[in-house]
Amino acid sequence: MKQAARIQTAIDLLDKISQSRIPMDNTIRDFMAYRRYIGSKDRTAIVERVYRIARHTARYSWILQSLGIEETSRAKVICDLSFHVEDKTNLFTGEKHAPEPLTEDEKNWSKEISASKLQEAPIEVRCECPERYIDKLQKLYGEDFERQLTATIDPAPLDLRVNTLKGRREDAMALLAAQDVETEKTPYSPWGLRVKGKAFMSATKAFSKGLVEIQDEGSQLIALVSGAQPGLRVLDYCAGAGGKTLGVAAMMENKGNIVAMDLDTRRLMKGRSRYRKAGVHNVELRSLEEDKNRKWLRRQKETMDVVLVDAPCSSSGTWRRNPDLRWRDYGPSLEEIIGMQADILERVADKVKPGGRLLYATCSLFREENEDQVELFLKSHADFKVMPLKEIWPENTPQPCEGPYLRLNPADHKTDGFFTAVLQKQ
Repeated sequence: MKQAARIQTAIDLLDKISQSRIPMDNTIRDFMAYRRYIGSKDRTAIVERVYRIARHTARYSWILQSLGIEETSRAKVICDLSFHVEDKTNLFTGEKHAPEPLTEDEKNWSKEISASKLQEAPIEVRCECPERYIDKLQKLYGEDFERQLTATIDPAPLDLRVNTLKGRREDAMALLAAQDVETEKTPYSPWGLRVKGKAFMSATKAFSKGLVEIQDEGSQLIALVSGAQPGLRVLDYCAGAGGKTLGVAAMMENKGNIVAMDLDTRRLMKGRSRYRKAGVHNVELRSLEEDKNRKWLRRQKETMDVVLVDAPCSSSGTWRRNPDLRWRDYGPSLEEIIGMQADILERVADKVKPGGRLLYATCSLFREENEDQVELFLKSHADFKVMPLKEIWPENTPQPCEGPYLRLNPADHKTDGFFTAVLQKQ
C-alpha cells in the first residue's frame, strides 16, 4: 500500500469513528476486519496515525478553529501531517486510492500550522483536558495540573506480569530476550516487566506458554495489596475477563478458592482459556446474570477473607490507551457510575469476614470515584477502617506513593491512573 493510500484509509477510518457509537478500539477492529487486504505494516501505520490524531483532539480542534477551518477528518489529517511532513502534495494526488489533491486554500492554511502556534493555546488545550473535567482535575493537581495531564497524552508502555506459577521473572526475561524482546524490571511490582520498544507478544513463547500476561504495572499492584495468601477464600466481584484474578491466583499458589463474578457472562467466560493457559485451577466462575448465583452470593455473609471490587468507573486513568474516552461517553454518566459504585460496595460489605479485607479499586483520576466514595462508605460502615498503605506494603519492595491509599498516575509512576483503598473489617 502506498503512503497516499494509507492517508486516505486513515481519513475513512476517522469518518467511521466519528459516526460510531462504540469505543474507538472496537470500531478500528471492525473496520480492519472487513479489509483483510491491508497488510500488517500498513495497518500499523494507519492505526498509529489515527491514534495520534485522537490523542491531539483538543490541539488540532483549536488550531482548525483558530484558522476558521471546518473540523472534518480530512482537515484533521492535513493538520497532523503539517507537523510531520513538509511537502504534502505528493500524498494528495487524486490517483486511485489516494486523497483528492489539496486545494489552494488547504495549501495556504496548512502552512500556518506550527508547534509554536500551540504555545498560544489555553493550558487545557495543550493538556488535552476536556472542559467538563477542568475544575475537577485542577482542584486535584493544583500547580502540577499541566505536568500531570500532559503525561496522559503519550502512548502507554507495554507492561507484562510474570506468572509465578510457571516461572521466575528472570526466566521470563531470558525467554523473551531469546526472541529479541528486550525487557526491564518494573520499579514497583515484583512480577512486572516493561518491554523496550515494540513487540508482538502473541508471537513469543513466553506469552503462548502462559509465563507472561499483558498487564499494566498499576493493575498488578492492586493484586499485590490484596493480602491474598495460599488457603484463603477470595471474592473477585467485578472480575471481567480475569486480569486481576490471575494475579491473585498466582499469589495464592493455586491453594484456596477464588470466586470470580461479573454481570457480563460472556466477558467472564473469556477468562476460562486464560486460567487454563496460566495453569490456574482454583477459580470458580459465577455469573451475576444467573439468579442462582445471586442467591448464592446472598448466603455468603462473612465467608470471604478478601473481597476485591475493581469497580466500573469513568476509566479516566486509561486515557493514554483510550484517548476517545476523554471526549465521549459510551455508557452511564459519571453521576450514574458513582451511584453504581456505592451500590456495589453496599452489596459486598457483609461478605467480608471479621479481620478480612475489602479492596476498592478504580482506573479513575477523579476524587468523586475514589477518596470521596471510600469516605462515604465508611460513614455508614463503622465496622470497617482504612489500612494505611505503609502498613500493608510488602517489605523490600519500593512503595510508589505516600498516604493512606494507593494512588498512581502516568506522570509519577509510568502506569495508568489507578486508585485502591484497602479496608479491614473489625
